[in-house]
Amino acid sequence: MHKILTSRPARGALLLTSLTLLAAPSTSQQASAPVARYTIDAGTMSGMAAMGGGGGGMGAAMGMMMGGGRSQAMHELVLRLGSTRAPASGAPTADHFLPASVGLGASVPLVTPRIVPSEEQAIPGEKPKGRLLLYWGCGATPGPGQPIVIDFAKVAKGQMPPGLYMTGAAIPQEWQVRASNSRTYGDWPNGQTRKMVPANASLLGDHRIAGNYSPDIAFTLKQDFMPAITGRASPGAGGTTNLSWNALPQATGYYAWVFGAKENGDMVWWASSASQAFGGPVWDWISPASVQKLIGQKIVMPPSQTSCTVPAAVGQTGADMLMGNLYAYGPEANFAYPPRPADPKIAWKPEWITRVRYRANTMWMLNGPDMGAMMGEAGDEEADASDAAAQPKKKKKCGGGLGGMLSGAMGVGC
Repeated sequence: MHKILTSRPARGALLLTSLTLLAAPSTSQQASAPVARYTIDAGTMSGMAAMGGGGGGMGAAMGMMMGGGRSQAMHELVLRLGSTRAPASGAPTADHFLPASVGLGASVPLVTPRIVPSEEQAIPGEKPKGRLLLYWGCGATPGPGQPIVIDFAKVAKGQMPPGLYMTGAAIPQEWQVRASNSRTYGDWPNGQTRKMVPANASLLGDHRIAGNYSPDIAFTLKQDFMPAITGRASPGAGGTTNLSWNALPQATGYYAWVFGAKENGDMVWWASSASQAFGGPVWDWISPASVQKLIGQKIVMPPSQTSCTVPAAVGQTGADMLMGNLYAYGPEANFAYPPRPADPKIAWKPEWITRVRYRANTMWMLNGPDMGAMMGEAGDEEADASDAAAQPKKKKKCGGGLGGMLSGAMGVGC
């Protein structure tokens, strides 16, 4: 059975649910929940993903359609600390003390966000418009039942297209550190600092996290950022598009997708998955174990695969611009104190656990202008992009995945 996977619900008639499961590795050993959980998501962005400074999701794709600002590969870090403790005194504070090679100074603050009401609201009288055409699978021609056409006006009336499945069971939702599942929480990047991770940054070395609501966390990283991945798109026979990329030794699997839009509001979305697997977890960092399962389900391409054909029908939809995206999932490192006992009969009571995940992603324009020329032009606009990034955000935007995108198209809040 094909499945369509999303990361957020779209309000109104379309209800798409994404669940976050907090689960420890499967074992017969008795283990207590840790006081603190810490995660590092380390990414290497190239092509238009680096120019947009995003991460290759739908927001980055839309951002690139509006213009970009970076001309070389860059790195990203997402740091999250969650604890079962309240601050020992005063307001919550925590810092991640970094190796000098990271290039962010001695430390970065893990800021506890303030909860504020969303400013995003539906516009009175706004009617949903446009359609979304869904394609999936590598090959010259689409498989049976394609495309699935989602008419936003019909969806708003509760009329769902046949063949559309709304369950995310095929992709495992790995445990996450969030403010919603932590008594006290802090993260970086945040509004307190606006540092960019340098292109030559290295994660190798000693790391320490200290704060007033969690035990001290210390570990040594021996795995650095992944190398950049370079995606290419070239016209194929019969109107197809051939995608190809450089093999990364650290990659555990690959996932590609293409998105385009027309001025009349119609959109097209294609994914390399052999089933309807769009957005959600595949846009995140995924553990090697989960990637192996997804390869078996033909949702993720194996690390030996370095090419994929986009069906001709995707380009023939008449989209004004088609953006290609590619993810290379990487290794994972885990730390804990005290370490898990080798003897399964001994109960494990960790004070803290840490997970470090890696990925590389790139974005490019299918059959569009030369990437070198575009990146050169983007370098001239880098200062303007930095100034724009420093301006305060006025509204909360819809999240990634089909749910968030449909919410915006249907004129409802996220």
